[in-house]
Amino acid sequence: MVNILPLGQWLSASRRAGHLVAFDGDKCWTQAMLQRDVQRLYGELRHRPGERWALCFDNGYRFLVALLATLHAGKTPVLPGHCREAQLREQHAFFSGVIADQPFMLDCPVIVPDGLAPDLDIALPPVPDGAGVVLFTSGSTGQPTQVFKTVQALDEESAWLAALWGEELTGCRVVASVSHQHMYGLTFRIMLPMALGLPCDTAMIHFPEQLAARRGSPLLFISSPAFLKRLDPGLTAPPCRMTISAAGKLDDDIARRAGEWLGAPVCEIYGTTETGVLAWRKHLKAGQPWQPFPKVKFAADEQGWSVRSPLVGGGVCTLDDNLAFNAQGEFTLLGRRDRIVKIEEKRVSLSEIERRLLALPMIKDVAVVTLTRGGRTVPGAVVVLHKPHEPLIKLKAQWRDSLSPWLEPVAIPRYWRIVESIPLNSQSKRAWAQLQELFDETP
Repeated sequence: MVNILPLGQWLSASRRAGHLVAFDGDKCWTQAMLQRDVQRLYGELRHRPGERWALCFDNGYRFLVALLATLHAGKTPVLPGHCREAQLREQHAFFSGVIADQPFMLDCPVIVPDGLAPDLDIALPPVPDGAGVVLFTSGSTGQPTQVFKTVQALDEESAWLAALWGEELTGCRVVASVSHQHMYGLTFRIMLPMALGLPCDTAMIHFPEQLAARRGSPLLFISSPAFLKRLDPGLTAPPCRMTISAAGKLDDDIARRAGEWLGAPVCEIYGTTETGVLAWRKHLKAGQPWQPFPKVKFAADEQGWSVRSPLVGGGVCTLDDNLAFNAQGEFTLLGRRDRIVKIEEKRVSLSEIERRLLALPMIKDVAVVTLTRGGRTVPGAVVVLHKPHEPLIKLKAQWRDSLSPWLEPVAIPRYWRIVESIPLNSQSKRAWAQLQELFDETP
């Protein structure tokens, strides 16, 4: 049984001063440095009004410092999921101030920790009971929805993962191709490494060549289906003891090829921002079923499937996926439930529109969003084609004719965009807000 530390004890004396917390190439950050840097930022935050502070850091160590200083100061960290100044202006109602590694020009206080004077005589108060972190899910509409995750739930989630994989990960360093600014990255790049005492790379891996260049200590690689799909088997594989994938369904073929190159089967996590981790599987064979975590209970209801878990605020959450269970209590995913919207008082399935469009031979991929035009809600389609196309005006007429036998007139997209690929966010999920931005100037 491995020893793990809850977040409130990450700065305790139980870890020696020279313990390695984070690294970037040959540069290292120790437990003593973490203690010093958290105290310095806490000394500034404790005098600041405002409860919620947005954390905007690409660097994982600086993010960790801000997370701990904010929580010990009795504030609530807000994770906008990005570091874009224009979008922070739009989201200013969600936070009182910003902590960042650059001096944003915003209509709220902005703290840049590197410019603060150290005050090592300050004693950090304990993290308050009920403390937590605010994250966001974009959903299929692109509108951000706030999700509050308690520190207690984050700690319990880490304990589940440590019980499953902790002994296997002893001695590993953590590298990742996903951002710590979302739930998956927060769990596996910050919470789990700190709980287990594993050092984490401060920078995100963007290219397979960067992963292949990692040498030395065995690695825990936190990745996504989109990155694993781009792996180059012609490169020399790094010493990965374990690879974990989430944020999207990992196809069997991609999992097989990635596992062969990395030298071990890929492990996959199923969960959401609202629920935390729900189940896991190791890709030992095609069609490998999912194994729920012991305290997670699934139930069928009129809306589909719901889940009960200690990690869920309120205890119960409805899922967007359809599940099929076997006699051993494992399950397979049967696809997402339809995204239903109301258009002119009619129930319209955006998933159904996408399915009908994907059935057309010219279309390789598609994403359908809702738009507001002249006070009315209308569908818009972002389309990827198999090959170069005719003028869009001619294609739109063809597509509308093809859809008309299957869809209500209000469900046929009014606006269209052709792109080379459907944009994804840093978690390899569809970037719904970015998809809607494609229609900001509608011809």
